[in-house]
Amino acid sequence: MNKYFAEFVGTFVLVFSGVGSAVLAGSHIGNIGIALAFGLSLLVMVYTIGPVSGCHINPAVTLGVFCSRRIGGKDAVMYVIAQILGAILAAALVLVIAHGIAGGYSAAVSGLGSDGYGLHSPDHYSMAAGFIAEVILTMFLVLTVLGSTDIAAPVGFAGVAIGLVLTVDHLICIPITNTSVNPARSIGPAIFAGGWALQQLWLFIVAPCIGAVIAAGIYAVVRNRKPLITTPRAEQALPGEQAGRTA
Repeated sequence: MNKYFAEFVGTFVLVFSGVGSAVLAGSHIGNIGIALAFGLSLLVMVYTIGPVSGCHINPAVTLGVFCSRRIGGKDAVMYVIAQILGAILAAALVLVIAHGIAGGYSAAVSGLGSDGYGLHSPDHYSMAAGFIAEVILTMFLVLTVLGSTDIAAPVGFAGVAIGLVLTVDHLICIPITNTSVNPARSIGPAIFAGGWALQQLWLFIVAPCIGAVIAAGIYAVVRNRKPLITTPRAEQALPGEQAGRTA
């Protein structure tokens, strides 16, 4: 149960930080600031809850880890449920805060940071462009997660790599779709924005999942049958380093 709650908390932190930065501070910090908010919050969570759950905080990452046989089916389903609930709560609280601005705030009108394509893309990119971008950039993210948490990877650096790749994803994709690469991140705001956000939500579930499966396939070839290790175990420090911390 602890690992499921950790995924709930981690996804809450990611969505509240990222979507909150876009909705509450976007006009002040711009796209670079929003990208950093997503990337840094993920980096922090990797080191905070990684030893407990592996810090997926993203259904696409969980799918990629499942396809790589590092997590069982029951845990994968429970992770996804916890992630979606955490994202919904985060989006709800961002909306509550947004209502406090002079003149009020309408999620239906402003979108609450929802992802979109066509007329609802920041730069009006097409559905096809958004789909391709989400597949490729999710593949980058999941591939980085699988590689940086492998038993052969340097210990202690996974959070840096994962946080940086999510930042890069956002720097590229914010003008295209607002950036999902995470179905939970898209589901949370869309529930409150309704309308077009819910109608276009399918893309931000399907495309990241396809990207995750592709990443798992690529890493299976790259890894070339090296021994597998579970994500939570890979996130932990070497025994000697742990002993040094407690000495």
